[in-house]
Amino acid sequence: MENIQSARPLPTSRAARSLKRMRRYPATMIGFAIVGIFILMALIGPLIAPYKFSDQDLVNKLQPASSEHWFGTDQFGRDIFSRILTGSRDVFTIAGSGTLLAVLMGLTLGMLSGYLGGAVDETIMRFMDVLLSIPPLLLAMIILGTVGPSRLNIVLVVSFLYIPMVSRVVRSVVLDLKTREFIEAAKMRGENNGYILFREILPNVLPPLAVEASMRFSYSIFLVASLGFLGLGVQPPSPDWGMMVSEARTWFNLAPWILLYPAGTIAFLVVGVAFMSDGLRRMLLPGGVSG
Repeated sequence: MENIQSARPLPTSRAARSLKRMRRYPATMIGFAIVGIFILMALIGPLIAPYKFSDQDLVNKLQPASSEHWFGTDQFGRDIFSRILTGSRDVFTIAGSGTLLAVLMGLTLGMLSGYLGGAVDETIMRFMDVLLSIPPLLLAMIILGTVGPSRLNIVLVVSFLYIPMVSRVVRSVVLDLKTREFIEAAKMRGENNGYILFREILPNVLPPLAVEASMRFSYSIFLVASLGFLGLGVQPPSPDWGMMVSEARTWFNLAPWILLYPAGTIAFLVVGVAFMSDGLRRMLLPGGVSG
């Protein structure tokens, strides 16, 4: 008689388990969908915009939403929908590049500070404390008021402002990891610091770093929009969302859609990134999801 082995269920991958947990939270799925839509809009939006963002039609200025102008027109007759589509690329380019640079620099400083400790840790962290003591928007205004607003300068300012937050998160993770048994085992094997940092510590830092990066990205979007509102962001004729809100203030009583559409787009994207960040926390961090 043949032995019949009972079929065992195939092990579920970590990604599949994470997606299964994420489906229990509709807000997380909504967040990923919103961010995906905006990424697609940044990639192809300027190509499919019905009008050029700078085209003026004074005859049709201050027109409400219609089949020809989905979001209406502004005080110069420019199509608001086309301007929002085109401006989405700058938002992702500037806020995304600034966040990426902040994550890379913060990761480097945080790992060195947490692992080496001593004078290196004290020097780096005290400098980070000084930066954290200054309100980010105020510091950004001071820097850009000195060097002048440009895409490159705004990217550098965004990264400079968020390096301290990222480095402190990374440092706290490294401080916990370097006392673990697998780090002690690597030292006993005679592994050098480079091997321990990049092969043992870095993979365990990446999950909380991804969550922190998504949070910083949402703050970066709001910061870039705030700088545009104050006239320190991307300069005309680029259709910066914050600058669109600033220009629309004096026309709000007559044509409120000029302000509401760009302001609502900023809020919609920031909320979507926040939902996505919460989803990443649930998927990647231990204890992020109950049950």
